[in-house]
Amino acid sequence: MTLRLSSLTVCFVSTTKAQSEWKLAELAAAVGVSPRTVRYYVQRGLLPAPPFRGPDTVYGEEHLVRLKAIRVLQARFLPLDAIQAELARLSPEALRGLAEAELPTALLPPPVPPEPVLPPAVSIPGPSGGQAAAKGYQRWELAPGLELHLSNSADEKTRALAERMRALIEQAEGR
Repeated sequence: MTLRLSSLTVCFVSTTKAQSEWKLAELAAAVGVSPRTVRYYVQRGLLPAPPFRGPDTVYGEEHLVRLKAIRVLQARFLPLDAIQAELARLSPEALRGLAEAELPTALLPPPVPPEPVLPPAVSIPGPSGGQAAAKGYQRWELAPGLELHLSNSADEKTRALAERMRALIEQAEGR
């Protein structure tokens, strides 16, 4: 497309060529991680270091594929050491196949229940013992060593969030 304004000509060139090199921020955004995470993965050996060219340093297709594969393996709850071993074991074709796998639905936000129903909870009085109803808390033990405290004065949005958290824990534990 060409646009002519008096003596100024502006040309817009559209390229449909697939991108094969990314700056750090572009690569991180393409995969949904922070640039700091990418640098950390390079430091840990999960990603190969790119050829350093100062501010012109770019990451290639291999980095993108490995980052996507790391995300899939993290979704399967593998620790970084196990992910590193798995990446070293896989062939380039298997790595690409893993990177193209869909992320599990566990990473998608859960549906919000129509009416959050909170089970009976223990009421914990606030610091001014006489105003327990206004300043008290409800407490749930979600798992051994993990508790959820919800203020009695919390709004409906916060209560719905608490219910979603409880549902996720129950789903993960198979209750």
